Amino acid sequence: MTWLAHQGMLGEASDAQRRRRLAGWLAIALALGLLAGLATGAAGFSPRALWADLQGPDAALLLGQIRAPRTLGAALVGALLGLAGAIAQGLFRNPLADPYLLGSASGGGLGVVLVLAAAAAGGGAISLATVAWIERVGLVTAAFVGALTGVAMTLSLARGAVHTLRLLLAGVVVGVLLGAVSDLVTVASPEALRGKQAFLLGSTSFLGWDALALMAGGLLLLTVLVSRYARALDALTLGEDSARSLGLDLARIRLALVLMLSLGTALAVSQAGLVAFVGLVAPHLVRRHAPGPHRWLLLASAAMGAALLLAADVLARALVAPEELPVGVVTAVLGGGYLFRLLRQRATP
Repeated sequence: MTWLAHQGMLGEASDAQRRRRLAGWLAIALALGLLAGLATGAAGFSPRALWADLQGPDAALLLGQIRAPRTLGAALVGALLGLAGAIAQGLFRNPLADPYLLGSASGGGLGVVLVLAAAAAGGGAISLATVAWIERVGLVTAAFVGALTGVAMTLSLARGAVHTLRLLLAGVVVGVLLGAVSDLVTVASPEALRGKQAFLLGSTSFLGWDALALMAGGLLLLTVLVSRYARALDALTLGEDSARSLGLDLARIRLALVLMLSLGTALAVSQAGLVAFVGLVAPHLVRRHAPGPHRWLLLASAAMGAALLLAADVLARALVAPEELPVGVVTAVLGGGYLFRLLRQRATP
């Protein structure tokens, strides 16, 4: 065995150890995050209060219908965003790619604004119960359909997923266009502005068991589907020419990855609004601490996203209790601070 081969084996063993170590830490972080979410209520974070709540007469309502679905929902939203972020960064071979790159954010926002404006316009003609139903159920559907519509417009403008640069530019154009239309709607219907603001800031407050079932099913489906494209993502890291020389149909692979990215992002956006930076930072943390092939990176990014959003949700509920901060603001501060620190470190000679 040559010295170089020996060193390569040692490097692979070291990377495998780092991956196992990170997997262990992620499992611990997820368990602690779930417990912390259950222990965080109107009075803030309190493990003692959790024990009292478990023994109280309202345990089924307080924990089973409010804290548990919200906590588990935050983990699922984070997992969807982490997985979508890993797909986006692998697809575009760009560490700055995030799940909202292809117009899903602006499309979801426009869908929400249209529903809110319609409810406000029809408030005098229909009952208040109907308006409340539209705002509760219609917002989720509108955000989901709007996010998928934004991606569909991007694909149409880019004429498919053949060229990644054209796809990126089309995503920027569609994002600006749909954002401008959304602003025009809020000018015509100022009542929709408050709902739009809440959507843009992100929230896990309204997650219930039905939403959890939908997101869990979507996450399971996406995990199975994207695992089949892990080798293709590995090949793309070598460059398009190398990937094409391996016999890969890049146009078909890119289209499939864009559809999976869109579905994961739309599910997360429709349930929790625009939660910033989770999809961008989660793959970064995995690659920095335990790099590996995409089969590992995709799953670890989903787990990392879940852990990050669990922590952010606990902070959002606990920092100014009994009031709450928008969870998207917390993730933006933490994620932006992390990237700022990382860039400062790399810029330091």
